[in-house]
Amino acid sequence: MPSDSNVAALHAAGAHWNAGNLEGYLRLYDPEAVLHGYAGVEPGLSGIRHYYQAFWAAFPGSRLVLEDVFASGEKVACRFLLQGEHRGAFQGIAATGRQIKMPGITILEFRDGRCVRRWSYTDAVGLLIQLGAFPSR
Repeated sequence: MPSDSNVAALHAAGAHWNAGNLEGYLRLYDPEAVLHGYAGVEPGLSGIRHYYQAFWAAFPGSRLVLEDVFASGEKVACRFLLQGEHRGAFQGIAATGRQIKMPGITILEFRDGRCVRRWSYTDAVGLLIQLGAFPSR
């Protein structure tokens, strides 16, 4: 059943993320995958790799918690939480050493066991507040 194998692929990618294995994580994506909700990420695996390399440089050793995973046909949706420490430059913000928690929701569309299209929403403003780029309330 595609739903079960696609959910398994997402969980495997999460395990690779948490093990610090970027290449293993990137096996989630089709070479022509397109990500929506990721500013500046060019379509295709090269653009996706570049984005995640920069993210991992800023938040090395970050942890990904997959929550509320749902599937229907070739689509998988989940709520997630990314936790880490800001130890490298991120979007022009020098390392702060601050702990971050960034919740998000994502929908992945699969074809032949790989993600071909992904739509994500994360609390980017909340992340910038945690990094001190915006004042907190």
